[in-house]
Amino acid sequence: MSHEILSVLEYMEKEKGIDRADMIEAISSAIAAAAQKGIAAGQDIRVEINPKTGALKAWSSLNVVDSVGDAELEIHIEKARAIQPDVEIGGAIEKEIDPAYLGRIAAQTARQAIMQRIRQFEKDRIYDDYKDTVGDIVTGIVRRRERGDLIIDLGKAEAILPPRERVQGEDYAPGESIRCLLLKIEQTNRGPDIILSRSNINFVRRLFELEVTEIADGTVSIEAMAREAGYRTKIAVNSSDPKVDPVGACVGARGARVKTIVRELGGEKIDIIRYHSDPIQLLEEALSPAIPKNIKVIEADRRIHFEVAEDDLSIAIGRRGFNAKLTSRLIGWKLDIGKEEKEAVGFDEKVAKALKGINMIPGIEPAIGERLVSIGLISPEAFEGVSVGDLVDAEFSEEEASDVLAKVAAYLEQNA
Repeated sequence: MSHEILSVLEYMEKEKGIDRADMIEAISSAIAAAAQKGIAAGQDIRVEINPKTGALKAWSSLNVVDSVGDAELEIHIEKARAIQPDVEIGGAIEKEIDPAYLGRIAAQTARQAIMQRIRQFEKDRIYDDYKDTVGDIVTGIVRRRERGDLIIDLGKAEAILPPRERVQGEDYAPGESIRCLLLKIEQTNRGPDIILSRSNINFVRRLFELEVTEIADGTVSIEAMAREAGYRTKIAVNSSDPKVDPVGACVGARGARVKTIVRELGGEKIDIIRYHSDPIQLLEEALSPAIPKNIKVIEADRRIHFEVAEDDLSIAIGRRGFNAKLTSRLIGWKLDIGKEEKEAVGFDEKVAKALKGINMIPGIEPAIGERLVSIGLISPEAFEGVSVGDLVDAEFSEEEASDVLAKVAAYLEQNA
């Protein structure tokens, strides 16, 4: 028995990093509790384990009486004084018992309790080991899939990369190495779950902090970011040193730094621009090479109306409206994008002209049409690739978005 206990102590200490004293306390308590529920029912049992040899000793607590009614729980005063001379009636003494008496209990009944305590120690250790790593990038090996989640081996623990934190189009096979952001540690009934992410915007931020020394030392700062995972990230940077070009520092010699990050992100495009506190200047930087014209700022709504040349309209809006959406997030203002008209007409007249394209679609209410025009959807063809989620992001309700897309699809099918 001593050899078995010593083997468990050494294994858990070396392989799992669990302190020997903690393990001894867990095993001792488990054996005592199991004995009290089994052959030593009702007795107060204390168990000690030698940390060096694994030797087990056990004591039973007995009440001192002058007439013994239950030999399992009581001891006569004369026998008690042979063990402890100064004991009195009504007191209690501990009498050592043969460890063999507990052998079967220790080997069988207590095993489950011991394993439960060991698992709890491991869970607590996982939290202690990784709680200071939240927000950092970690590297692991893909092990398996469980109910859609990827299970990642981080060495000391397994972590979870759920579908919502993965980038669409990325796929990893068991055995592949993977880098992720340690997003959070969730406490569950099963213990702590380490949650990873590759779609979170802070994954890109940490990659820049690791790759760009000027960001790491504080010379260059990331002032604003916006990301559509798997498609594009926009990042606005500033420098506290006028001699340091913040954009050049992030791009690196011949683009080496940003190329490293793009490869890690599976080819996701990255736009790095110089930060300006003026939203108009920041808008001009973020939309380049498209040039915003006829800019109208509505302070009360934090909304900016502007136009771009017809050739620049697709650039400004981007595939599925992502570029406009990212620019809006980056500068923190809502954007209304229109096409620049060659003839000199007022803003209201331009909106009215754009509404004619939307009015081609039967059933679109005027108020809905104006809102669609304000986000660049000025004709039935402009809806190509637009989803319900895209319209919801533009402050339409799900019901409105579904209704609009259904009417557009019906119109296009009828006129195909």
